Amino acid sequence: MRTPDELKEMLNYIDPVGLDYGAWVAVGMALKEEGAAVSLWDEWSQRDAARYHAGECERKWDSFRGEAGAKVTGGTLYEMACQGGWVPGGVGAALAWDDIINDAPRDGVIVDKNWIEGKEVHEPTGKSWNPVKEITDYISILFDSTEYVGYVTESYNDAETGRYLPARGKFKRTAGELIEELNKSGGDIGAVLGDYNETSGAWIRFNPLDGEGVKNSNVTEYRFALVESDATDIPTQYEILCRLELPIAVIVHSGRKSLHAIVRIDAANYDEYRKRVDYLYSICEKNGLAVDKQNRNPSRLSRMPGVMRDGKKQFIVARNIGKKSFVEWQEWIEAESDDLPDPENMATVWDSLPPLSPPLIDGVLRQGHKMLIAGPSKAGKSFALIELAISIAEGREWFGWPCQQGRVMYVNLELDPASCLHRLRDVYEARKLTPNNIKNIDVWNLRGRSVPMDKLAPKLIRRARSKGYIAVIIDPIYKIITGDENSADQMARFCNQFDKVCTELNCAVIYCHHHSKGEQSGKRAMDRASGSGVFARDPDALLDFLQIEVEPDMLALERNKAVAAVVREMLQKTTPKGAEGLGVNDARGMLERLASWMPSNEYEQFIADTVEPIRERINHRTGWVIDGTLREFPTFTPRSAWFDYPIHTLDHDGILLKGRGGTSNLGRKKSAEDRENDRKESIESAFDAVAGFNEGKVTLKDLSEYLGKSIRTVRNYLNENGSFQTSSKGVVSRRDNE
Repeated sequence: MRTPDELKEMLNYIDPVGLDYGAWVAVGMALKEEGAAVSLWDEWSQRDAARYHAGECERKWDSFRGEAGAKVTGGTLYEMACQGGWVPGGVGAALAWDDIINDAPRDGVIVDKNWIEGKEVHEPTGKSWNPVKEITDYISILFDSTEYVGYVTESYNDAETGRYLPARGKFKRTAGELIEELNKSGGDIGAVLGDYNETSGAWIRFNPLDGEGVKNSNVTEYRFALVESDATDIPTQYEILCRLELPIAVIVHSGRKSLHAIVRIDAANYDEYRKRVDYLYSICEKNGLAVDKQNRNPSRLSRMPGVMRDGKKQFIVARNIGKKSFVEWQEWIEAESDDLPDPENMATVWDSLPPLSPPLIDGVLRQGHKMLIAGPSKAGKSFALIELAISIAEGREWFGWPCQQGRVMYVNLELDPASCLHRLRDVYEARKLTPNNIKNIDVWNLRGRSVPMDKLAPKLIRRARSKGYIAVIIDPIYKIITGDENSADQMARFCNQFDKVCTELNCAVIYCHHHSKGEQSGKRAMDRASGSGVFARDPDALLDFLQIEVEPDMLALERNKAVAAVVREMLQKTTPKGAEGLGVNDARGMLERLASWMPSNEYEQFIADTVEPIRERINHRTGWVIDGTLREFPTFTPRSAWFDYPIHTLDHDGILLKGRGGTSNLGRKKSAEDRENDRKESIESAFDAVAGFNEGKVTLKDLSEYLGKSIRTVRNYLNENGSFQTSSKGVVSRRDNE
């Protein structure tokens, strides 16, 4: 929640005069959601004296319920205030969770609002003031001679608002007829168009009509749109209009506090007109021009040049400026405002190539790159990430790979804050490390407050920009996935957010994801992660955890080694020669010798307090093989490790890989029969997984995305398996379901 003073400050940069009804209501809803009083909304609304009605705010206020899906928060006020030029609190100010942040260059931003000086507009005087020429120039620029022109010279005073409003006006004369009669009028424009009230001025429509009416349906060509803004001073409006190089046919001074720019749209139909006007208004808003959105309609009236309004002239300020067409202007906007680098010619950099980013994890990952850790549940992925955070902070090894020392941010999305912090200390203690550089670890606890990655990325960047992190660890990503994880297109956009963090912070981004359902041993490491193949192909390094079946004799050997080590240490404390003549792993012999030298009560206490906990811990060990795919370094030989809660320890003796578990074939070349069986198993598990995601419906395209293989290859797998059939529409089903 924001304080009343913060809300008032934001409202100072939001002018109600420039808002349409929907935006005005959104301000009220946001204020109520932030806990403000209705009086604040009412006081702010009074700044638009022409539209303000006493009591209206109170009536609307009671109707705001904050229903899910229609909820408007303070983030709306924040964005509107920033568009009005507000700089929130200066550098380093704290923002609320739902604030909208845009530190990166934004598409469509051409004008730096901090460097606008204003472009003066000079009112014509003396002989330069020619009302007939003003009007005929306007008509000849916008209309063909045979097109019908709508205009209004009659007005009435609205009792409710106190403003002069235009009548319906006339629409049955062509541009050619009007120009001819005006040129013959001897300067008496009233004789041609009708006398107008010099207090209210006169109006004209900027798109041609059919001569039957003045509604949108009577517009015959969607040629122009009106850009009007009275939220800023005239010189500022004029400079922004010119610097945006809008394809402007004519700009008319309204006689008061706004310019009316008639912009070329040249839409083929009403639908295209609406899209182009939305784009036009969006670009204007991004560049500091708060556009009156009530002017969207193609039949809208604009101010007629060549007439007086309350003692001021309505006159043409500029003719045919900016780009020649909407398409040319749109292409220019997108080219000028993107933040893409220019292409480099290899000849210019061949002898002075830029240095490679230094390794963060030696032989695995460079600084500023991305890494994904994939694995099933219970693999200890979160603990592996905590171990990595500590290894970076302390400059230690991680799974045998040396790590560069530096600051790291650990983004915790899953654990409650206390549990997360305790885990960090538990891992330090289990690794027997002294926290000499604990200051290098920052934890951002977001459980219960996670948002989609496209919204999290800018918030993360803002908080991390000045901290000098060399790595950001996000655990886990399923909490922040945007879209369908099986959609390659949506997941590509999701993964692009990691690139944004890497680029903006010049640090590595490391995250974890879960395996898909089904048997994984027959798949390549890069094909095991759940969802679209984009997950495996996007990161610069992929490390995959695959469980190894641990047989009883393996655990027995590990128990002997662990017990022998601790008993040997006790024997050496008892007597320097206590373990002489015994093998390093001879746990039984060492225990017998210890029992013969130690008082029975002390021996039994030692067994209960030290040996039995070790045995119990070893009994719960799980074995894992770490495989992977690297973009920047040569592929590494798979490494095996024990997960011994809460840490992983390398299997230095290679017991796991030498054993008889499900990965005993990692070191040998598979036979043709093995490869065929792998293909049959992979299509089976893929079918089951996709069927689970899609409520039983499976298509060739689904299987192709899941396996990361072409549809042709998937067809071959299905045919080789023999248990499936494919319809003419690409739907796959089991033959025994017929």
